[in-house]
Amino acid sequence: MAEIIRHPKALAVNPLKSSAPAGAALAFLGINRAMPIFHGSQGCTAFAKVFLVRHFREPIPLQTTAMDQVATVMNADDNVIQALATVCGKSKPALVGLATTALAETQGTDIARLVRDFRAQSPQFDHIPVAAVNTPDFAGCLETGYASAVKGILDATVPHTAGTGLVGKRKKQVNLLLGAHLTPGDVEAIKEWVELFGLRPLAVPDLADSLDGHLIAEDFVPVTLGGTPVSELATLGEAVATIVVGRSLKGAADLLAERSGVPDHRFGGLMGIDACDQFTQTLAEIAGIAVPDKLERHRAQLQDTMVDTHFMTGLRRVAIAADPDLLLQLATLLAGMGSEIVAAVSPIKAASLASLPSAQAHVGDLEDLETLARSGGAELLIANSHAVATAARLGIPLLRAGMPQYDLVGGHCKTWVGYRGTRQALFDLANLVLQHHETIAPHHSRFKLHAPAAPSPVAAGGH
Repeated sequence: MAEIIRHPKALAVNPLKSSAPAGAALAFLGINRAMPIFHGSQGCTAFAKVFLVRHFREPIPLQTTAMDQVATVMNADDNVIQALATVCGKSKPALVGLATTALAETQGTDIARLVRDFRAQSPQFDHIPVAAVNTPDFAGCLETGYASAVKGILDATVPHTAGTGLVGKRKKQVNLLLGAHLTPGDVEAIKEWVELFGLRPLAVPDLADSLDGHLIAEDFVPVTLGGTPVSELATLGEAVATIVVGRSLKGAADLLAERSGVPDHRFGGLMGIDACDQFTQTLAEIAGIAVPDKLERHRAQLQDTMVDTHFMTGLRRVAIAADPDLLLQLATLLAGMGSEIVAAVSPIKAASLASLPSAQAHVGDLEDLETLARSGGAELLIANSHAVATAARLGIPLLRAGMPQYDLVGGHCKTWVGYRGTRQALFDLANLVLQHHETIAPHHSRFKLHAPAAPSPVAAGGH
């Protein structure tokens, strides 16, 4: 087990953490015709909107309760009730996702009570579910905010059906609870993986259907377009099984299992041949059929790629910075390929960090990553686009992973999981090593060599 080490500092230097409200908004964006609302100032919402727009390069629907100075000091309860009524009346969403910010949490807002007050004052909107979640910026990160929102969505939409005999009524339906570390490309790949076994996947949330990047006929849509329909969420208790990908979704998975009684299968990540084999075997058992030949082919291709790339990954010293689920998924793959994880940094402490294939897991920021990578002689860096300057100072290549990726077109929809996703990730890693082989240790010393001083004119025979 990895030793978890905190780096207590008065402030974050070169922050790694992304805010929990942004993570909650991301989960709500995977529900069809949803509208995320932040309870906080306009600036809080604007920053999250810019963050998501730069990453996905798509318009992002996001509203705010617009707390001003007076509401911050006196009371902002009416802002929430009015915002809910305005959004429900004008945008007519199928679901409203209400997330708090640090400002509202510091004020001590009881978000659940405000939703009840809204129901009492506006009964005409009772048909619109409201998923209210506490996501203060000063606690957690994007992953925890996302996980809280998924749990909130299930709490607001899934009825209590455990023990009613509905489990397995939809004999082909498989529920998918998918973590924040999965891209829209990952979600699409997982759905196709399930469909190869003749099963029908129901992803919650479904970013592959809403944030994959596709042109639409409409000029303007005030709510999310695509994603899991709210009407489908009520059928989660009729599935034959639930598959959970991401340890951060434990709370959401426990809630769904308690309410529905549907048996679940939980995975930390889906990269690497072992994880892919376990997932494939699980699907084969659920469907009761043999593994399709196409998947056998994909597995054989991954095996060949592992042979081809182990010269570049074996004994390679790697530094990784990411939210816990993504950190665990990437570190497990690289350790399985013979790499040494010399630095593993997460913005928060999570139980999953103890499972990292490294001696230590550090809770810190990108400054801590840079220090650890330099002392460990890292030859490769894996992090989001905020680590570009860090990689430049270290003189090592950067593989972009996680959010945000604002300087790489298509990074938001890259596929990492599955046999094919793992194969492409290994190709990318190997090519980075080959392209920078002359600047990566041990080919280049970590110690700067100073050029000898120029001889003085006298010593050179000059006047």
